[in-house]
Amino acid sequence: MIEINNESAIDVDETVLQRLTDFNLAQLHVSPDAEVAIVLVDEGAMEALHVQWMDEPGPTDVLSFPMDELRPGTEDRPTPPGLLGDIVLCPQVAETQAQAAGHTLMDELILLTTHGLLHLLGFDHAEPEEEREMFGLQKQLIQGFAVSERRRR
Repeated sequence: MIEINNESAIDVDETVLQRLTDFNLAQLHVSPDAEVAIVLVDEGAMEALHVQWMDEPGPTDVLSFPMDELRPGTEDRPTPPGLLGDIVLCPQVAETQAQAAGHTLMDELILLTTHGLLHLLGFDHAEPEEEREMFGLQKQLIQGFAVSERRRR
């Protein structure tokens, strides 16, 4: 179950984030009954979370709060249902990053949501090898989602 709550002042197509998360969970062989919450907040709320949980000043783009420490499954052994956790996004920060990268806010939110989901599933990018694995998988998921979205039209 995916719950999306937009508490920010920026209008976001939540159905795209819903389809993205469904797609990514299926690709990673995680039960569709796993629970994940996506919350979009303004810069002030994100800054408060960033200071509280990461001890870093200023708002950030995405924070992940894993719950049941679920990991990706396989086709033969999918991850059972459980509480995956929360992904917190800041559309204002994402908008600035999207402009710098030369793509849309939605493209940036797709990237950040996928990134946050991988963190919920235990991926990290502290070490170069971990970073290569996580960012490679992130790119693969985003490209796969883009193909699936084109097929919908």
